[in-house]
This record gives sequence, structure tokens and C-alpha cells, in this order.
Amino acid sequence: MNLKDVSTLPSADKNKEEVLLKTEEYLKDLYKLQEKLYAKKEHSVLILLQGVDTSGKDGTIKHVFAGLNPQGCSVKAWSKPNSEEVQYDFLWRIHKYVPSKGTIYIHNRSHYEDVIMPIVQKNLPEKRIKERMESIRNFEKHLLKENNTLILKFFLHISKEIQKERIEERINNPDKKWKYDPSDEVTQDRWEDYRAAYETIFNEKDQEQEWNLIPSDKKWYRNYKVAKIICKELEKIVS
Repeated sequence: MNLKDVSTLPSADKNKEEVLLKTEEYLKDLYKLQEKLYAKKEHSVLILLQGVDTSGKDGTIKHVFAGLNPQGCSVKAWSKPNSEEVQYDFLWRIHKYVPSKGTIYIHNRSHYEDVIMPIVQKNLPEKRIKERMESIRNFEKHLLKENNTLILKFFLHISKEIQKERIEERINNPDKKWKYDPSDEVTQDRWEDYRAAYETIFNEKDQEQEWNLIPSDKKWYRNYKVAKIICKELEKIVS
């Protein structure tokens, strides 16, 4: 897969007003599906949100999952490992935040950061990268077999131009300035490196669940696509 060939824009046949109405329907369905998931307690759901800075991970959580029952839904945001976490294998900290049966756990970033960042920073040899990917495959298979965990992976795909606009908005808009971090601009400077790192992950074979690449230049379309996919996949396990 080459991300250059994947559009960051909505499908040409999608009308914004119609999509917004359909999104509302999906959000209502999502609430009902969560109730069934929680009541049956046969499966769990792990949702991974990946994307470069400003791609909309926080916004997706806010708009797609705000209506869920908090008793059965949790969110964990991942950042650089702390002083305790670096003493263990890279998946140790992740395993403490996986969903129990009947619940949904949303990860803002994920265990794939421990592959993406070493590729970008070039601080791990290729052999270790491959070993980490194998560990991730085994980890995800373990979650599926031991806890009936459905893993849904979303990559929020934005263009370099849109990212630049959003970074500038964070700098200049007082209401969004709190979201700005100088590290946001690192992705702009190393755009090709980040893209290559993500392509490495997407092209990995034998993954338990394939990635959903979500065109995310338009937030309304991003929310629609994520909600639609989650509803479709939940229907398979709770109906």
C-alpha cells in the first residue's frame, strides 16, 4: 500500500447534509449495539485510533463515542513510556488497558507507536522492528482467542496541507492554543518518514484485523466513516 494513492477527501458522491443525517442514525445505532454488547458479555471491543498529529483522534472520540454509556466504555491516551514502563517489554503497559467482556476500550494512539517511532527515529534495527510486529500479531491473536476481543484499527488519513492548517489554527486560535505542542510540527518536517512508517505497518501480512484508512481532511466525513464501520462490525457479534 502506498498512502500517496489513498485519498484524504470524502467520496465524490457524498453530500455533507445527507452524511450528517446518516451519522446521527449510526450514533443512535451504536448506543443500542453497545447495550447489547454489555448485556451479553460474550465479546469485548478494542478500538485503535492512529494518525499523525492533528489528524483528529481527540475529535473522533468526542463526536463518535460521546453518546455511549460510560459504564461500558473507557478511553486511554498513549504517550511516550514513563520511567516505570521502559523497564518492561513494550506491550506490558498496553495489556493493563484492554477491554473486559461486554465493554469497549478506545486507545488514542496504540501499541503501534512502538513500531512507528523507532522507524521514524531510526533507533532500532530492522530485525527488532520485525520482532515487535510479530509480538503485536501474537498479542492481538491472544486477545481474540482468550477474550473474544474484536480489534478495530483506524488510521485517520489527512493531507500535509490540512495538517499545516490545523497546526496554524492551534497557534493562532486562543480556544485551541492549549492543544498546540511544538512536537506537532515535527511531523510536518518529517512527513515522508512518518508516511513510510505507517506504510510498513499497513503492508504487514497476517494481521488479525486489517486497518481501516479513514479520509479525514473533512471532520464530518471522518466521523461518518468511523461510526459506520463500528456499527457494521458490532452488528456481527451482538446480533
